[in-house]
Amino acid sequence: MNAEIKQQIINHKIVSIVRGIPKDSLIPVMDALCRGGIRCVEITLNTPGALQMIQQAKEAYGSRMLVGAGTVMDKPSAVNAVFAGADFILSPVLDLEVIEVCHSYSRVAVPGIMTPTEAQTAWKAGADIIKLFPAASLGTDYVRNLLGPMSELDIMAVGGISADNLTAFLENGVCCFGIGGELVNKKLAAAHDFESITHRARTFVELVQQ
Repeated sequence: MNAEIKQQIINHKIVSIVRGIPKDSLIPVMDALCRGGIRCVEITLNTPGALQMIQQAKEAYGSRMLVGAGTVMDKPSAVNAVFAGADFILSPVLDLEVIEVCHSYSRVAVPGIMTPTEAQTAWKAGADIIKLFPAASLGTDYVRNLLGPMSELDIMAVGGISADNLTAFLENGVCCFGIGGELVNKKLAAAHDFESITHRARTFVELVQQ
């Protein structure tokens, strides 16, 4: 199961990070993302009611969209996310127990790393995709230099990714992205401005398809 989900994430290239929006905005936001071509959504666990939202999203979308859990910091949180229905698990940090939970339940593990040593440790522990965070702060040269001796890594760039820098990250070896406020943010959700979310989604999808 996890190999298929990993490939879908890499094929679609964009994971929309949904953080801090009200529960009643979730389905309209996902509808807006889906209309814009997004097929992978991450609901962060520091969003109030996140586990219920993950369950709600999976019930509403089934196999039409992948739904992951983000900001997963420890083993209990990972287990809770799995039982809520998360297809993949992302973290801003490297926690080996979280990777073990993903293996136990055939979920895709996407731990966060910043250094080459962390990247190697995560990869040897069986991480499916390496989340480079904060990507924009580190820059595209960092990605190219990291992949020089470690070309086996599948890197997801997260943190500060925008329409202005996405193409440069792709050209330097990134395989996929986690995109937060540039796609969905609390202000747009509160204003029920779902058309803007769809427009932003289309912009990013068109960029990765070029």
